[in-house]
Parts: sequence; C-alpha cells; structure tokens
Amino acid sequence: MFRGSHLAALPCLQRLGRAAAFARGLTTGAYGRPGIKRIAANMSSTSSQRGYPARKSEPWTRLTHQERRPQWVAYNPRTMRPPPLSTDTNSMKILSWNVNGLQTMVQSGFSADELVGRENFDVLCLQETHLEERNVDLFKNLVPEYDYTYWSCSVARLGYSGTAVISRVQPISVQYGLGIPEHDQEGRLITLEFDDFYLVNAYIPNSGRGLRRLNYRVNDWDPCFSDFIKKLECSKPVIVAGDLNCARESIDIHNPQAKTEAAGFTIEERESFEENFTSKGLIDTFRKQHPNAVAYTFWGENQRITNKD
Repeated sequence: MFRGSHLAALPCLQRLGRAAAFARGLTTGAYGRPGIKRIAANMSSTSSQRGYPARKSEPWTRLTHQERRPQWVAYNPRTMRPPPLSTDTNSMKILSWNVNGLQTMVQSGFSADELVGRENFDVLCLQETHLEERNVDLFKNLVPEYDYTYWSCSVARLGYSGTAVISRVQPISVQYGLGIPEHDQEGRLITLEFDDFYLVNAYIPNSGRGLRRLNYRVNDWDPCFSDFIKKLECSKPVIVAGDLNCARESIDIHNPQAKTEAAGFTIEERESFEENFTSKGLIDTFRKQHPNAVAYTFWGENQRITNKD
C-alpha cells in the first residue's frame, strides 16, 4: 500500500518535480512470493543503513525531525535507490503520484517525456486529478505510448478528488470504486487486475480541517476498503498504491508531538490503519526495507520552495 502524497513512485520515497515525492507501498502477505517481491522491491527500494552527507542543493537529505534517535538516518533518494533491474527480469515498475490538480500541473510545464525518461515506469497511478468527466478526453494521451488509461472522477463535488491509472501493460479487468454507492461518489479508487496480482490505486479520504470527516474515515471507509482488499486477495496478491493519508509512526512525521490532532496522524487514524490494513497482512514496503530512514512524501506550502528539485 502507499502512504503519503505528492509524488509517489513505487520505488521509494523520492521527489520528482515541484512539491512531489515518492510515496510508499504496501503489499499483501504474498510479499514473500518471488514475483511479488520483485515488484515490491521495484516499488520501495533497498538501502544500506549508512548516513550520507547533506547537500545544499538537496535539502531533503538533511535529517529534519524534532525527535532524534541514534539509528535514524536521512533518506537520500539519489544514493539509496536500488539500481535498475536487468532487462531480462520479469518485473513491473509502478509509479504513484498525488498531482494535486492535473490540469494545473500540465499548465505549469509538466513533461511526460521527462518523466518517462527518468523513471521508465510501466504503470502510473495518479491521485487528486481534480478533473470532471467532460475534461478527461483532454488528458487521455498525457503520456504517449501508454495506451491504457483509466479515469475516475468525483460526481458528488465536481473538480474534486479523482484518480487515474496510465499503463503500457493491458490489464485483464478494471473496476471502479468499492462497489458501495455511498463510498463511490468521489472517484477515489481504481483497481486493475493483472496476471499475477491486483493493483489498487487509492486516494483515501482526508479527515479534513477540524477532523470533520474523521468518523467517516475510520468507521466507514477504512473497514469497507479493508474488506474490499481481502476479497481481492482471495484470488491474487494485492498491491495498494496511492495517497493513504496516514503517517503510521513518529518517524513518518516531522514534529509528531505537535501533530497528534492533525488529520492523518490522530490516534484514531493510526489505530484504524493498523486494525484494517497492517494487522491483516499488508506490508509497508518502504518501512520494510528502510526501517530507520527519515523520509517524507509531503511538505507544507511554506517548505516546498526549499524542498523542490
């Protein structure tokens, strides 16, 4: 499964473009199977536990955390990412990115060619596309030579939420939503079935300012989403990518003591995440391979100008 927001690549926690960062992956208990393990490794990268010197041009390499523990190291995507897999390896690279408005991103100069050249991904999962159904056709050819595109838009509130999957591999089948009408009005879920696994692109509801959607998130959405995943897993392993809107541990957030009432880090959300996902066999692939890496997938507006590449 993936956590965090703004650029997510299934390999690792890195950044691509402005206010973007690689997010995290969670797979089901089938992580140990060779094929799934190759995909998960390509999602979350292996790292040594050595520290690396921070560079002024790469401010994200600084160990920035209000708490300090001896074993913690700053995650440097340029040095901790795995080498590319050999061309004869049977694998799939999945990139996940919360674009926070696809039209705005394109108008700001997004280059699909640069993204493909840099990452050479097989599947791109997008969250917060903010598109209306009537505008989808304008973006179906966003990434040339990726012929299979799938879009889910909010109908409850136009120009809100929304997800998309762009793939050069044709899936066996595609499903939109959870199959529960009250949860499927905001375009939050697209599920692709491939030969050996299911890929779920998810934009989990944010509890919002004042935690106004907290009850809906932890008591309605999370349990239903968990049940959905478990049903899929009855036939194939599951990979969940996307913006999961939850920082599970203190290491995952810059100032945990000051954020206990912040959406995404409340005790209710973290307990729900544990109860509905990690305790039921889902594996956080980034934390599995980087247990002591301090790394973030999102910066506040005031910090983004110094955390871009």
